[in-house]
Amino acid sequence: MRTESLRVETKNGDSTAYVAQPDNDTDKAVFIIQEYWGVNDHIKDIAGRYADEGFIGIAPDLYRGKIAKNPDEASKMMRDLAIGDGIDTIAQTLSKAREAYNISHFGITGYCMGGTFALRAACELEGFSAAVPFYGDIPNDDVLSKLRTPTIFISGTRDGWINPEKVAHLEEVAERFQLPLESVKYDADHAFFNDTRPEVYNETAAKDAWAKAIRFFKEPSEPWESRV
Repeated sequence: MRTESLRVETKNGDSTAYVAQPDNDTDKAVFIIQEYWGVNDHIKDIAGRYADEGFIGIAPDLYRGKIAKNPDEASKMMRDLAIGDGIDTIAQTLSKAREAYNISHFGITGYCMGGTFALRAACELEGFSAAVPFYGDIPNDDVLSKLRTPTIFISGTRDGWINPEKVAHLEEVAERFQLPLESVKYDADHAFFNDTRPEVYNETAAKDAWAKAIRFFKEPSEPWESRV
């Protein structure tokens, strides 16, 4: 595995993306959108895991180099990040990565705040073949109704933020508009995938969700080529 930083120009200033490349060449990548902490070691580790699975793992830095030191700081940084700014960073990284690494097919995933941006990007941006947002907030119906990217939405039934009521509304909208979305729920808390937080980490749920994500991004029965 090789890692490097990719410089990205955005409307609100330069940023970077952390890139983990597999040993073998590939034209397939997965974007990993950060939790509200920033592009920290945990997010970089997930990018590396995707590289181990044969994808180029790319983590756009929505905070432009800042990493929160505590929950209060993380909450403020998340509140200060405009949706449009985050989506633009993802869009510009998509364009730059396609050119820099000759990528033809992109998936997108994200956790907590990153799940919010991953789902919204799947609704608003062209170029993603599959999306697996983890316990992110649900956009308004007018945005969600635009979803054309095949998506698995992963949540925990003990989550006090992305609670069962929000997930039920997502499922209702998906059914009403016939959206390409599957909802997968675990008996787990918010951030259950984060193995650096023992107070919420759920190993059984995390391993099963990871396996589902990898299968979905690889999906042998429906090639990436048919999804774009």
